[in-house]
Amino acid sequence: MSIKYGKKIKVGNGSLNVYTEGNGTHTIVILSGAGVTSPVLEYRPLYRKLSDTYKIAVVEKSGYGMSDSTGTERSVQNMVKESREALLGAGIKPPYILAAHSYSGFEAIYWANTFTDEVTAVLSIDMGIPETALEMEKVLTPKKRTAMINRNKRLYAKIQKKGFLAKLLKKFTVDASGLLSSDYLNNDEKKLYEKLFYKNLTNEEIFEENIMMTVNAKSASDTGHLKVPSFFYISDMKVPVKHGSWRESGINYAKSINAKYILTDKGHFMYSKIPEQMANDFKDFLKNVIK
Repeated sequence: MSIKYGKKIKVGNGSLNVYTEGNGTHTIVILSGAGVTSPVLEYRPLYRKLSDTYKIAVVEKSGYGMSDSTGTERSVQNMVKESREALLGAGIKPPYILAAHSYSGFEAIYWANTFTDEVTAVLSIDMGIPETALEMEKVLTPKKRTAMINRNKRLYAKIQKKGFLAKLLKKFTVDASGLLSSDYLNNDEKKLYEKLFYKNLTNEEIFEENIMMTVNAKSASDTGHLKVPSFFYISDMKVPVKHGSWRESGINYAKSINAKYILTDKGHFMYSKIPEQMANDFKDFLKNVIK
């Protein structure tokens, strides 16, 4: 079976993959979390249930999915710049609705607050809040973060060999979001997903994003809080902080901008557990704020 995966758009020193589907008059841009194997396949359970009403665009960042390396520093400024260039190169013009998962919350905030005429709303798929990242740095200092990432590099290099360790940790690595054990992807898509996981596992872009998490959180925070209509899905994910929690930070942020929010116990990969519920809630929200 032939899999429609997207189109390569020249950006920087490489090409970024841009996937589209749907024919709506408004475009939802899916922004992926850090280290996601294949954004095009990862968020398919959710965006397939949105594409009957909206046009969907998935930009795979440098080193993700089928995208090349652009050769630039993984700053939030560069990541947003490259996503904007890729969308325009694919003929997808603003305004956009940004749907951000995890780390890409920094990108969504920076984008919406810096290019105010391009973003009409933000949908949070348990997106990262800058204040949470800044609080995490008090526990996970730069020295500790670098040591952790170096350990992960060694571990991922072993997993990439697809031996016993890869099989032992499959549930926590290639199938962490549960897509390989679900019915959301067909067999060909699952094979491609697994292939891309091992191919991209040790890409330097992923490690660099993690190294720069606090810097990027600060860059997003410096632009202020979101000023566009926003809807948050918030999990109870556990993160290393001395005060508060992931959920508490999400609630406080949502309240500070008068955003609608829903709490869920379906975990950080909620989009693969309750996609229909999320899509329906997003649609109900957007029809009241997007004209």
